[in-house]
Amino acid sequence: MKKTIILLCMAVVLASAAAAQLKDGQTAYVTAKSLSLKSGTGFFARSVGTMNYGDAVTVLRVNGKWAEVRYGQTLSGWVVQTNLTTKRITGGTGSASSREVAMAGKGFTEEVENVYRETNNADFDAVDAVEAVKISDDDLLNFVTEGRLSLGDE
Repeated sequence: MKKTIILLCMAVVLASAAAAQLKDGQTAYVTAKSLSLKSGTGFFARSVGTMNYGDAVTVLRVNGKWAEVRYGQTLSGWVVQTNLTTKRITGGTGSASSREVAMAGKGFTEEVENVYRETNNADFDAVDAVEAVKISDDDLLNFVTEGRLSLGDE
């Protein structure tokens, strides 16, 4: 019986994932605070532009985990699909910051954070400090090259 339930749950998850995949010609929205539009599918591909949370794009084609998109009238490039959603993102005119809106869209509200903080005696100052660190693509590429690490899929 347990195997049947597990198989059924797996089937539902797989069906949901398949339904959520992007399709050619579809409108999608950026879910990252800032997203680099790349000239190719490699992580270290040259950036051709930057998009922001909630920006609309048109999916031109999908290649594995990557999607080629058109942003605006003339700019096109590649992004990882997980940075896009087919659900329209609305900003609203309230006092919420773009970070708060992004976190709420992922189910993590200030209320949830406060409950988690109290329940687990969590301190998010270290997380905030790590999120504030910015490393350029050139510095990251130098680190990967000098460390003889894999560049990943290109």
